[in-house]
Amino acid sequence: MKIAFTPDWFLGTDVLIEIFSFAVLLIFFILCVRSYKLTKNKSTVYLGAGFLAIALAEIFTILTKLILFYDTTFTQEIGHMIITYHVVKSVDIFYYLGFFLHKIFTLLGFYIIYKIPSKKGTTEDYIIGACFIIIAAAFSQVFYYVFHITILVLLGLIIYNYSKIYKKNKLETTKILLVAFWILAVSHLLLCLSTLQIVYVFGQVLQLVSYLTLLILIIGIRKYGKEKSKKRHNL
Repeated sequence: MKIAFTPDWFLGTDVLIEIFSFAVLLIFFILCVRSYKLTKNKSTVYLGAGFLAIALAEIFTILTKLILFYDTTFTQEIGHMIITYHVVKSVDIFYYLGFFLHKIFTLLGFYIIYKIPSKKGTTEDYIIGACFIIIAAAFSQVFYYVFHITILVLLGLIIYNYSKIYKKNKLETTKILLVAFWILAVSHLLLCLSTLQIVYVFGQVLQLVSYLTLLILIIGIRKYGKEKSKKRHNL
């Protein structure tokens, strides 16, 4: 499977997990936009934008993996060998481009979330961040673990930032968000070892658990939103 380590028996489940992840991330983005309209807190918009970028990354990987379900070869006649070559090459281009875009948008999403609690950065900071993302995504096309290690670094910084926020506000919603980030970090740690297919499966399942945790957070925020409480729009 080239750069994908999904076992054949897990392919369909793999895609279903990513579809679910996309749905949860999209709902979270919509919730952030609604919260911003009520509170005008820009941090909420940036948090939503980060999760939207990760949601778009899930779309790219879903479309790319679906290609694996189709046989793109023509083996009935020898005369079709040239056509087969071109079709397979076209699929290869789509395959690598799809995973590259998945990495770019995932790294971008986590970078945005990491930058939220920081003071306003300069143009140079954003240029360096963009270069950092592109280089990490490009290198991970050859060394797959570069992508997961880069995300681990970003998640480590995100967890550190949100731990400080939780110490100040002691909000349950912040705590649940922290738990989701911790589970996500462990999943990417496992995915660093994804040449072992069973480890890849465990990593994907943990990602599912992290997004289920986000879903619990969404339900909790909506519950607070229905109650007239000072906490109701705080993420």
